[in-house]
Amino acid sequence: MPFELFVALRYLKAKRRQAAISVITVISVLGVMAGVCALVIALAINNGFREELESRLLGATANINLLRSANDGIAPYEELADRLSKLPQVQAAAPALYEEVLASSRSRAQGVVLKGVEPEREVLVADLLRHITEGSIEGLTTRRSATAAPRAGETPAPQATDPIVIGKELAKSLGVYVGDTILITSPQGTLTPLEIVPKFHHFRVVGVFDSGFYDFDATWAFTNLDAAQRLFDLRNVASVVEFKIADIYQAQSVAETIRKAAGPGFETNTWMEQNHSLFSALRLERLVTIFTIGLIVLVAALNIFITLAMMVMEKNRDIAVLRSMGARERQVWAIFTLHGLAIGAVGTFLGLALGYGASWVGDRYQLFHLQADVYSLAYVPFHARSWDGVWIALAALAISFLATTYPARAAAKLKPVEILRYE
Repeated sequence: MPFELFVALRYLKAKRRQAAISVITVISVLGVMAGVCALVIALAINNGFREELESRLLGATANINLLRSANDGIAPYEELADRLSKLPQVQAAAPALYEEVLASSRSRAQGVVLKGVEPEREVLVADLLRHITEGSIEGLTTRRSATAAPRAGETPAPQATDPIVIGKELAKSLGVYVGDTILITSPQGTLTPLEIVPKFHHFRVVGVFDSGFYDFDATWAFTNLDAAQRLFDLRNVASVVEFKIADIYQAQSVAETIRKAAGPGFETNTWMEQNHSLFSALRLERLVTIFTIGLIVLVAALNIFITLAMMVMEKNRDIAVLRSMGARERQVWAIFTLHGLAIGAVGTFLGLALGYGASWVGDRYQLFHLQADVYSLAYVPFHARSWDGVWIALAALAISFLATTYPARAAAKLKPVEILRYE
């Protein structure tokens, strides 16, 4: 073991005549530990929210959407989807038709987004229909007569019903189950001499999906593309062609390729553009978290500075003896620098162990629950990344090193003759 490190560790473990220094040393270790632990946990929460929201948003929606600039719908959508699905980076393409409608059952009603899809293609670009917990996706391909026996207080639909798959929260809000019939009212109605009469159609619930993302579970519903076109009087028209790509972080360049291949009159938007405000807010929150919690580490570094300054005053005779025995200034400087770094290293190690342990327990057992309708997630996710631990440890050690600079330099500059003159 090097001489400097041996003396530094000896000072760290030895009993001192001044108990105040020992107390400050312990406080310094605890301060570094608290700062590192808090930063690990805070970043784990930030990463958890970002990754959970990103994965669920990407799973629920397409990576890239192709739309008509004039917003008049895409007529040759089948040929367009087949042709563009062969482009590089494009894994799948699916046409869809979106409209906002009113869903009602008995005395309950709620505004929802009704999406007409081709089920076999939709599951290739988005995952919502893969999370059906009741019923099945096969029901979307069939149209049935309203022959199911009505429940108490419910009147049977007077016409043939098309299939619909709704979110779990929407099913709770409307009080319906698989096999029940709901009324969908579209504002895109029929123009009469007096007014526009909204169109309505009965749909039979053939499935309920649970994505774990409240906004989708509470406000989205799916039917087949043909049924949506009939409801909205948009025969052979799709409002968008959706794409799934191999690398989601290349969405901008792939979207540009798709737009050029589609020809004039088209525009694209990506998952980054659709959720820009959300992810920007999370990035800003991450920076604020690092800054505010980093102040804890700075306070701990101040304690390290005070500890070393007091130790230099206490150990001035020891320093003079070492210098008299041939120790060089650089060696004395190294002793006190290593002592301060040892305090920072112990606190950093304990903080990382406690932070990663708490994050694992919090994520594994979902200890902290949230209101899903407010935060879109049912619990606080903790995703602690290894890289965060590396740079947090390096930052904590760097701050500890800076805190040792002045006391260690002062110790190295002590004159042994002046200290030992009266001994």
